[in-house]
Amino acid sequence: MNKLKRYLALDFGAESGRAIAAHFDGHRIELEILHRFSTDSTNMLGTLFWDFPGFIRNVKLGLTAYSAKYGPELGGIACDSWGVDFGLLDNTGHLLGNPVHYRDKRTKGMTEKLHAIIPARTLYQRTGIQILEINTIYQLYYLVLSNSPLLDKAVSMLLLADLVSYMLTGIPVQEYTLATTSEMYDVKKGDWSSDSLLSAKIPPGIMPDIIAPGTVVGPILDSVAIECGLASTPIIAAGSHDTASAVAAVPAVGDDWLYISSGTWSLMGAELNSPIINDATFAKNFTNEGGVDGTIRFLKNITGMWILEECRRTWAKEGEKLDYATITRLGEQAAPLQRVINPTDIRYQAPGEMPSRINQALKESKQLPAREKGEFIRLILDSLALCYRYTGETLEELTGRKYNVIHIVGGGSQNTLLNQLTADATGKVVKAGPVEATALGNSLMQAMALGDIGSLAEGREVIRNSVEVTTYQPSGNSERWNDAYQRFLKLL
Repeated sequence: MNKLKRYLALDFGAESGRAIAAHFDGHRIELEILHRFSTDSTNMLGTLFWDFPGFIRNVKLGLTAYSAKYGPELGGIACDSWGVDFGLLDNTGHLLGNPVHYRDKRTKGMTEKLHAIIPARTLYQRTGIQILEINTIYQLYYLVLSNSPLLDKAVSMLLLADLVSYMLTGIPVQEYTLATTSEMYDVKKGDWSSDSLLSAKIPPGIMPDIIAPGTVVGPILDSVAIECGLASTPIIAAGSHDTASAVAAVPAVGDDWLYISSGTWSLMGAELNSPIINDATFAKNFTNEGGVDGTIRFLKNITGMWILEECRRTWAKEGEKLDYATITRLGEQAAPLQRVINPTDIRYQAPGEMPSRINQALKESKQLPAREKGEFIRLILDSLALCYRYTGETLEELTGRKYNVIHIVGGGSQNTLLNQLTADATGKVVKAGPVEATALGNSLMQAMALGDIGSLAEGREVIRNSVEVTTYQPSGNSERWNDAYQRFLKLL
């Protein structure tokens, strides 16, 4: 292919969103950020809402920025986002209120209440999904228990990225990779779990048709195209879950690799051909999320850079704003492996005074409190690296395979200190990059949907042509890491 093709990736993260143009010459993809915006949330009367109208306003600004620079012709548009959050549509196709943030307190205790009706093991057997109280099924069950009138009026539920796509096409469909994160998709039936929905009194009729990643949903609405200066453009369901798109862009060769999609969350896993659902995976709370091209993302959700970000916000309120270069320098200067925490502890999931929560955990485990900012930074990064070691060893145990390489992709791959600590803690080779894995994977899936790339393997070759990857070798200081790892295991 000699003619330059262009696609637009609408990438929504929990902190920010971007409209990114992807220029594909048949050999490599070059990305260009055209518009960046905050994905804001607001607490109203005790409920934390996303600013969804703001999302759509910024999507249109991104589309307009593209047409202003490159004209009306565009190969395709696809949106990706985090999972679990959703919007409800009424019988006129209008949105019933702003989607609620997954960190809202409404799901507190919902797992226990739903599991009294549907045992946790039964849910896991059906879905293969890690039990997290933020999952869509627990959010919907809250609406059931609170007698919310929204469920009476709703005719369709769409998870976030596909809700954005609906606003561009008027076609309410749910892409597979995003649907699987809801804990309502029956992996054996290949459809929504009617048994779970009926038991929870969630109306099965609100569940839209599920489509495969790499499907053309339909053309952009004429009204949106005219407003944004575009010609008729196909809207494509890429890997609508941002991690599905990110994993599609892992520049791996062979099959002896693990991935960490590193950002607010760290999602660490292996790419498999089929799910693993048994007593061991249930006990370890591993998830089997849908991937692109018929794959399964067998992974663990780990609270990632969120902990450090919340510390950073606390310090900013106290008058000291730290940039990432300063954070890395302070972490490098602090003494290593003095303190460890369990990043997956539920106490770290809510926003708020993170340094005080960390010191409370240190007190409970009879460790010295952290005082300097560098000490907090280093213990968070050390602990994440140790958590990656534990998760990697568990992945090898559950899959029965040995993995020699860890690919770290996403924004967190820029943290050179954490990359080296991960190599040291795990004893594995770490390859960091691409940073913009999600946008690259989104664009790759658009190219596959339109026949511009023939397969996932071909697409990964394009990714390797397009990005630079930095390799980190283990430093060999295994004795100190082994000692810290034993201390870490006691916290579990």
